[in-house]
Amino acid sequence: MLNVFVTVDTEVWCNGWDDLDRKFPEYFKKYVYGPTADGNFALPGKLSILEEYNIPAVFFVEPLFSARFGLEPLKEIVGILQEKNQEIQLHMHSEWVDEVGDRLLPGITRKLSDLTHCSREQQSHLIQWGLERMAEAGVDNINAFRAGSYGANSDTLRAVADNNLMFDTSYNLSGLVGVADIAPGELLNQPRLIDNVYEYPVSVFKDPIRKAYRNVQINAFSYTELVNYLNSAFEMEWDSVVVVTHNFELLSRDKTCADKIAVHRFRRFCQYLDENRDRFNVTGFQDLVPKNIQPQPDIISGKLIPAGLRNIEQITRQFLYH
Repeated sequence: MLNVFVTVDTEVWCNGWDDLDRKFPEYFKKYVYGPTADGNFALPGKLSILEEYNIPAVFFVEPLFSARFGLEPLKEIVGILQEKNQEIQLHMHSEWVDEVGDRLLPGITRKLSDLTHCSREQQSHLIQWGLERMAEAGVDNINAFRAGSYGANSDTLRAVADNNLMFDTSYNLSGLVGVADIAPGELLNQPRLIDNVYEYPVSVFKDPIRKAYRNVQINAFSYTELVNYLNSAFEMEWDSVVVVTHNFELLSRDKTCADKIAVHRFRRFCQYLDENRDRFNVTGFQDLVPKNIQPQPDIISGKLIPAGLRNIEQITRQFLYH
C-alpha cells in the first residue's frame, strides 16, 4: 500500500500589507468561504468534494494572522474543519511577525519572508506560540508542521523537535529555499529521520519541459500527471506521496468565481483515490507509524505528452479564470 497524504495549506491573505484592518473582513470571507455565483468554493467547496468521496485530508492551518486580527477568525476556520472531522496540523507564515509589534518576536521591524531568516530559538518560539494559539482555538493534538512557502532549514527541524512534534513536511526540492542544509548529500522524496524529526518531503517530479523539479500540487499538475505519479510510486513500492493544495485553489485568481477546471481536476483525483483504496492508503499524521527510508529512491520523471497537455490546460485556466 502506498500512503497518500492530501495536504491543504490553509491561510488568509489581504492582497498586500497596506490597510490590513479595513481589508481583512473581505479577504477572510474570500479565502475561507470563497462565495461565488455557484456556491462557496474555498474551504466549503474543498471539504464537500473530500466528503463526497470519503477522503481524509490534512489541513495545515496558519495561526499567526490571528495575532493581528484576534482569536475568533482562527476559531472559525478550526470549527469548519472539525465539523467535517478533518485532521488539523500547524502551518506558519513568518510574514505576519512584523505586523504585530513585539507580540510574536521582539525587535522585528522588517518583513520575514520565511522562517530561514529566524534563529533556531526564534523559530522554536514561533512554533510554541502557534501551538498554544491553536490550542486556544480548540486544537490540541498537533504532531506535524509545515513552514510557510516551504521556507525551512535545519534549525526548523530542531525547533520542531524542541516543541515535541514528530513530523515535518516542509522539505520541497522545487522550492526556492529550505533544502540545502537539511539533508546534505541527499535528495529527499521519502520519509527520513533527521534530528529526531521524521521529515515527510513534499513530493516532486522532474518536469520534462522545464527540466526542473515541480511539486505534486493539485493546482500545478494535470489529472493524468497526478494519476501517473501515484501509479509510478506504487509500482516502485514507495512508502509515501505527499500532495499539496491550498484552501483557495478551486477559485479564480481574484477569488470571485469557481475555477471549474480546478474543481473538475480535484473531484476526479479524489474519485480516483476512492476507487483504488486497495493500492492507496489516504492518511494523515495523527497515529501514523513513521518510516525512515534509506537509501532514498530516484525522483520520478514526468512524461512529455501529459506535461504538454497540462501546459495547454493551464493556459486555458489563465484565460478563463485568472
